[in-house]
Amino acid sequence: MKHIGISLLIGAFSLMTLLPSCKEERGPLKRIWYDGSYNRDFNDMNDVQLAMAKKIGIQPATTREEAEEALHKMEKVETNEYYEVEELTHSIPYLIPSAAELLEDIGRNFQDTLRHRNASLYKIKVTSVTRTIDDVKKLRKRNTNSSKNSTHQYGTTFDISWVRYTKVDESDTLNIDKDRLKMVLAMVLRDLKRDDRCYVKHERRQGCFHVTVRE
Repeated sequence: MKHIGISLLIGAFSLMTLLPSCKEERGPLKRIWYDGSYNRDFNDMNDVQLAMAKKIGIQPATTREEAEEALHKMEKVETNEYYEVEELTHSIPYLIPSAAELLEDIGRNFQDTLRHRNASLYKIKVTSVTRTIDDVKKLRKRNTNSSKNSTHQYGTTFDISWVRYTKVDESDTLNIDKDRLKMVLAMVLRDLKRDDRCYVKHERRQGCFHVTVRE
């Protein structure tokens, strides 16, 4: 009888493993809407962000070689489940720990908000991180709107695109357009601003949110 019981258990287990798993059905997509103004809600100017960056950030490095000396005080930011780091041409993928934590929280909260609205999941895209003084000079030759006194030099600041996103599951047939994804990102950033976690500037020409961590 004992052997029969064991055989029945093994048979039942085998049957369960052969049956297709039941995927939880997603409910109908809830309305995505941002009830604010991007320019008004995210208007923390450079002087405000720069004062915080100088207070809590690293000493700006002139060259990439010099920046190597400060890396032990920083954390490398790499593409993960919450965000994607685009190819960086004028910055290096390092932030001070509190800024790296903020970036991950933004990506996580972004996906949580999408999930709560029964939307498909996307990753935010990081377009710029920490720059050396040389990086800033080179960038200013191409982009006259970039600031000479850039907060990016202090390891406290990063840019998140509000134009481009990466879909997590390409087999998911539900697509969310970039305008609604921008609304979700704005919701997340506004909440973090209200919690005094960051300063944010809506950059229209650059198509990004310019974010500096707060102390």
